[in-house]
Amino acid sequence: MELSCPGSRCPVQEQRARWERKRACTARELLETERRYQEQLGLVATYFLGILKAKGTLRPPERQALFGSWELIYGASQELLPYLEGGCWGQGLEGFCRHLELYNQFAANSERSQTTLQEQLKKNKGFRRFVRLQEGRPEFGGLQLQDLLPLPLQRLQQYENLVVALAENTGPNSPDHQQLTRAARLISETAQRVHTIGQKQKNDQHLRRVQALLSGRQAKGLTSGRWFLRQGWLLVVPPHGEPRPRMFFLFTDVLLMAKPRPPLHLLRSGTFACKALYPMAQCHLSRVFGHSGGPCGGLLSLSFPHEKLLLMSTDQEELSRWYHSLTWAISQKN
Repeated sequence: MELSCPGSRCPVQEQRARWERKRACTARELLETERRYQEQLGLVATYFLGILKAKGTLRPPERQALFGSWELIYGASQELLPYLEGGCWGQGLEGFCRHLELYNQFAANSERSQTTLQEQLKKNKGFRRFVRLQEGRPEFGGLQLQDLLPLPLQRLQQYENLVVALAENTGPNSPDHQQLTRAARLISETAQRVHTIGQKQKNDQHLRRVQALLSGRQAKGLTSGRWFLRQGWLLVVPPHGEPRPRMFFLFTDVLLMAKPRPPLHLLRSGTFACKALYPMAQCHLSRVFGHSGGPCGGLLSLSFPHEKLLLMSTDQEELSRWYHSLTWAISQKN
């Protein structure tokens, strides 16, 4: 039964009108951005993938590593766009969700794709010349291939924002409400999985970078099952004598202390020798001073079963960041 309002303004009708305006605005943005997205997917499929296949400039394994599921993602957009143009939002997006696994696959391949691109640009003269020629086409507007490769992952984030907004501004009595709600949920879940894949890839890069910086028996095996949190210089305050600068690497399970190798070291200049690994599960942390927010820095006390560390920094903000990161790492193990 429709609600009637005796006055000229009815809150229920005004709310419905706001929903309709937001829905129309979101639907229009989804349609316009999908057209642009499909156009960019098509440019890469035509001027890179298609021509590379015809010319044989890249072998099929390298081509697959570089572009992954690009063509299938392009096909999914081609399938979706007519539904959006016809105003069949729920039906179109529900069908599109059958292709969401392609975005998981694309995300899992993204690091390999960037590595392949850099390797081929470096060692394959024909491919390097081809890429430069294609990037110079006016259709690409100055964008390089490395700028275009993350396009599907950027679009997935847009899908999440727009489809969730579309579902939220579609009334429960609308015929496509359930379809849009399901699509919003499935796209959000995929976006979260893709985000997790990206975070793991970044962490793996950090672990490899830190491993390359370190030497020493205790530094081996740092790339297995741990998450990098932060690194930086801190002063170690000994019971007697002057504080000594050391580089610290904090992971979810251990704190690693390293000493810089001499600048004139024949083979390992610029690297660090691992001096100690401290398990965060056995750490008790406290601030000795550095609570006031003043300019004098601060001091942290870290107690382990067989050793106690006093770590100092003259930068109190930096010390606070270390304190919060250490506190978080300890909380994960208790």
